[in-house]
Amino acid sequence: MNAWERSFWLWEVLFSITYVATTGLVLFEDGETVNKVIAVLCLGGIGVVYLVRGRRLVTGPDYEYTPWLFVTIMMVLLVGAVFAAGNSSFILFLVCPLLYMTLPTKTASILTTAAVLLTPLSLLVRGGIDEQPVLLPMTAILVIFSLLAGRYTTQIIEQSKARAVLIEKLEASQAEVSRLSREAGTAAERERMAREIHDTLAQGFTSIVTLTQAIESEMDTDPKAARRHLELAARTARENLTEARAMVAAQGPSALASDSLEEALRRQVERLTEEAGIEAAIEIDGPLPALPMATEVVLLRGAQEALSNIRKHSRATRVSLRLSVVEGRVRLGVTDDGAGFDPAEPTGGFGLAGMRARADQVGGIVALKSEPGAGTTLELEVPA
Repeated sequence: MNAWERSFWLWEVLFSITYVATTGLVLFEDGETVNKVIAVLCLGGIGVVYLVRGRRLVTGPDYEYTPWLFVTIMMVLLVGAVFAAGNSSFILFLVCPLLYMTLPTKTASILTTAAVLLTPLSLLVRGGIDEQPVLLPMTAILVIFSLLAGRYTTQIIEQSKARAVLIEKLEASQAEVSRLSREAGTAAERERMAREIHDTLAQGFTSIVTLTQAIESEMDTDPKAARRHLELAARTARENLTEARAMVAAQGPSALASDSLEEALRRQVERLTEEAGIEAAIEIDGPLPALPMATEVVLLRGAQEALSNIRKHSRATRVSLRLSVVEGRVRLGVTDDGAGFDPAEPTGGFGLAGMRARADQVGGIVALKSEPGAGTTLELEVPA
């Protein structure tokens, strides 16, 4: 609802007061009863045609159309009222604004001038214009005032309508922004869940599958090793279950819930040796500064992804993991002596892209150095 529609009740009050006052002035003026009856009937007709059609034209959705039928009837009734009783001219306080409310400004100005001239014209017809020498100057002043007031009214209404259109566009834009924000939030949450599943559950299931395959080949030849791998598979399954519950509860990694980052990384290195038989070592250069949980999650997930790739693809025999603080940044380095690969070739995997996306969230960077037959070194740096 625009400002004009909100304040329309003031116009209704003005219309009612002016209409009643004009009718009263006509009834109490000197003159023939027949003329006063004609004037009152014409004024009543103006009131009826306004209520039936004019009000909808002013406030309704079809106010843009030129209401010639309404204007013609109103002008005819106005002529009848003014020529029947002089005091009927006070109804111009309603008719002139209505003309500007329902017609283009130029047309409304012409009809307003004609309406104001009805009073001296009626006196001229009745031969009483000589008795009121100030009537012509007052009429000129009234014409000028009506034109200025009409134009001002038109501008106010047009500005109000323009603001209403602008508000509608802004509301539509806000709704679109809210929709896009919700979609972006949904997409971000979906991407986050995909990374969490890839970095935790998927890697855990891969470990379980690998251990199960080892158990199948060891059951008859090496029961002790099979039992050890079975225990590792059960432990991995329990850890996966814990991670799944943490994800559902939107918590951080379960590995960081009770232990420090250093301890969580040591466990990842130990698991690599236990499950894959790869010789792995970890080196931590001095105590680490206190890091936000988000940064610790990035480092832990980066280490998990790097070790998982080594286990699945590298055919490495030795792995080293180093955590250090360099120039105000925490650096995680993972190096293996595996087969290596060409980083320029697309891998089609999600892990490295997910690692870079995680690092970007905390202002970190990921660097990868590798070549076929020469192993791989991955470095992840985040602000300390």
